[in-house]
Amino acid sequence: MSYSQAVFRSAALVGALTASLVATATAAPAGPRDQQFFDRIEGQWTGPGEVIAGKYKGTKFVCTLAGVSPNTKSGMSLDGTCRVGVFSQKISAAVERRGRSYAGTFLDGSKGKGIDVIGGNVVNSDKIVLSLNRSQLNGAMIARLSGDDGMVVTVTVRVDGKMVPVLGMNLKRTDNIAVGAIASE
Repeated sequence: MSYSQAVFRSAALVGALTASLVATATAAPAGPRDQQFFDRIEGQWTGPGEVIAGKYKGTKFVCTLAGVSPNTKSGMSLDGTCRVGVFSQKISAAVERRGRSYAGTFLDGSKGKGIDVIGGNVVNSDKIVLSLNRSQLNGAMIARLSGDDGMVVTVTVRVDGKMVPVLGMNLKRTDNIAVGAIASE
């Protein structure tokens, strides 16, 4: 894999994980809190990110994402692109309620070139945590909403028994639609 391909995958990972948004298998049943969070994710998002650890530390990227929360299930999907310089890569992610938790995939899941979302918990209407897995890699993603138009995303991986932050992203809403209006359309 070339340097450019690896950087694209890292950038795309953050964008798609932002889409996946969820963590532990002991999550409570879906309720109004979950739907409030997913409703707030709907719309257009864009923003910069950076690889903050590992081989590609310091690599900066920008993602543009469109979030959709289905009317029939608790969950969401995000589609878009992440860009490093003049190169871009399409990304996609989907998460839905399955039993007492959430599950989903980034790209084509861990059986392909992506990652599996293996559990999830909406902590409150501003925060969600994801449990992530790909082969020997275990990690988590935390997404925190700030106001109606901001979201900070951090991805961590387990290294020698400790969770180490590896990617960070700061997204802004770009569609100028009030959050309440998105859910009611």
